[in-house]
Amino acid sequence: MPDDAKATPPETRAARVLRIGGNPWVLLALAGLFWSGNHIAGRAGAGHVPPISLASARWLLGAALMWPFVHQYVRRDWPEIRRGWKSILFLSVLGGSIFSALQYYALQRTTALNASIFNSFAPAIIVVTGALLFRDRLSLVNIGGITLSFIGVLVIVSRGSLEVFQSISFNSGDVVLLVNMAFWAIYSTFLRTRPPIHYLTFTFLLALIAGAALIPFWAWEHFTGFPFQATWLTLSVLLFVTVFPGILAYVCWNNGIAAVGASRGGVFLHLIPFYGAVLATTLLGESLMPFHVVGCGLILAGVWFAARR
Repeated sequence: MPDDAKATPPETRAARVLRIGGNPWVLLALAGLFWSGNHIAGRAGAGHVPPISLASARWLLGAALMWPFVHQYVRRDWPEIRRGWKSILFLSVLGGSIFSALQYYALQRTTALNASIFNSFAPAIIVVTGALLFRDRLSLVNIGGITLSFIGVLVIVSRGSLEVFQSISFNSGDVVLLVNMAFWAIYSTFLRTRPPIHYLTFTFLLALIAGAALIPFWAWEHFTGFPFQATWLTLSVLLFVTVFPGILAYVCWNNGIAAVGASRGGVFLHLIPFYGAVLATTLLGESLMPFHVVGCGLILAGVWFAARR
C-alpha cells in the first residue's frame, strides 16, 4: 500500500474524511456496499442518461470534488508520479475509462438480473488472471470459498428457482459485461504496480485521466443524438455514481486489494447481491424469503473461507 505514514505535510482534516477505516477487509466490504447500487442507477438511467457521457462526467466531477482533499498530496507525490506515470495511465484508462463506459453501455442493453449473474464471475476471473500474469496461488479452502459464495449469488439472483435461469435470454450487453469482467480482473491484479503515492493522489489521478480520456467519446455521443438531458433523474444518477460507486468505492477497493491481493480480495464482489437482498428487505419492505437466508448465508461463509490464509 502507499506509504501514508510518510505523508508530508500532515494529513488535513479534509483528507481524513476520505480515510475510511484501516482494516482491508472492512474496506473491501464497503466497496461492495457502495457498488451495490450501481446496477440500479445504471438501469434507472437507461434511455435517459448517455452511458459514455455518464462515465466521463462522473470521473471529472469526482476529480473536482476531490481536489480540495488532495492538492497537497499531489504536489508532494509529483516525483513519484513522473516516475510511475505509465502505470497510472494504464490503470486509469483500463479501470476507469474503459470499465466504467462499458459497464454503463451494457446496462443500457441488459437486465439487472443478467448483470448480477455476469458480475458474479469476476472473482473467478480475477483468480485466473492473477495466476496467469503474476503466478498468484490460492489454497483449496480459498477456492472453495469463492465457489461457495458464487453459489450463494446464484441462489439470490435466481430467487431459489431454476426456472429463472431457464427464462434468461442473452444479448450483446451480456457479452460486453463478460468482457468487462476480464478488464476489471486485469485492473485489480495490476494494482500492485502503482507507484508509492498517497491513496488519495492515486484516486484523484485515476478520476482525472479516466474522465478526460472519455471526452472525445462524450462529444461523439452528444453529436450523434444522445446528449445529457437536464432532468432531476440525470442529476440524481450522476451525483450518486460519482460519490458512491465512484470515489468511495475505488478508494476502498484499491486500498483493500493493495493489502490482501486481488485473488483473495476479489470474492468481496459477491457481497454486492448480498447487500441488494438486505437493502430490499429492510428499506424497501420486501419479504424475507428462504432463498434470501440461504443465499446470504452461503455468500458470507464463502467470503470468510476465501479470505483465509
